[in-house]
Amino acid sequence: MISEKVIRPIPGLGMLFAYFVLLGLVVWFFLGAIRTQDSIRILMSVTAIVLLMLLPAGFVIVQPNDCRVLTLFGRYFGSIKEAGFWWVNPFTLKKRISLKTRNFETAKLKVNDANSNPIEIGAIVVWRVVDTAEAMFEVDDYENYMRVQSESAVRALASSYPYDSHSTGEPALSSHTSEVAANLMQQLQERLAKAGVEVKEARISHLAYSPEIAQAMLQRQQASAIIAARYKIVEGAVGMVENALELLAQKQILQLDDERKAAMVSNLLVVLCGERGTQPVLNTGTLYAG
Repeated sequence: MISEKVIRPIPGLGMLFAYFVLLGLVVWFFLGAIRTQDSIRILMSVTAIVLLMLLPAGFVIVQPNDCRVLTLFGRYFGSIKEAGFWWVNPFTLKKRISLKTRNFETAKLKVNDANSNPIEIGAIVVWRVVDTAEAMFEVDDYENYMRVQSESAVRALASSYPYDSHSTGEPALSSHTSEVAANLMQQLQERLAKAGVEVKEARISHLAYSPEIAQAMLQRQQASAIIAARYKIVEGAVGMVENALELLAQKQILQLDDERKAAMVSNLLVVLCGERGTQPVLNTGTLYAG
């Protein structure tokens, strides 16, 4: 792999001043050669003027958070990362690479999760180039490479987790966002390291069931929520009944045998767990009336 080599070229202002001084000297030399009709001096002057015409091609301006990757006759010459006005060998090719932090949002991909349920998923990747030599020479187009590898990583991530967790502690795409984002970031960094790209952040931006199963999955989620709510209601009702029986026994308000206790527990559970409001019944007789 080609390693980045950061160079600091000749300052452009000093070279620009030297260029105009040399240009003035060559013009003065050329005019003197014409006056004396010295063909050798004229030829030398013309050659010097032609060479001086090549020098402006070496001037380059580097903006903040930008870089110029230089190649000379097919070989990597170095990278200019320091902002400013510079002069380099005029025969070098100067390719610009931005070092700014950029966002990329993948398309909404249709994939299967770990339970083979079709889902739609998308992600946002925050990235920047950190090794300009690798970005320029190790891959054909680092921006396209980053896009393709990002979508590939999102597909691999979706197939590693279920959409919803069906057991305690099971990681899922919808509930364990931090763990999923960390896994996605790790996969992206491994894939993009060879392109000189650093992943600064990665997170899921879109997550939904595919339209063909969305209604069925919604019903399953609603059923799971109802079951969980019922479990809490029953758990609370049992505690309330237990507390009521203990208070009755402590204060000796009623003395109930096992059969009457069972009937009372049944009635209280019906009242506490029922979805509809209860209708009071006024008992004017005794509790043990036949």
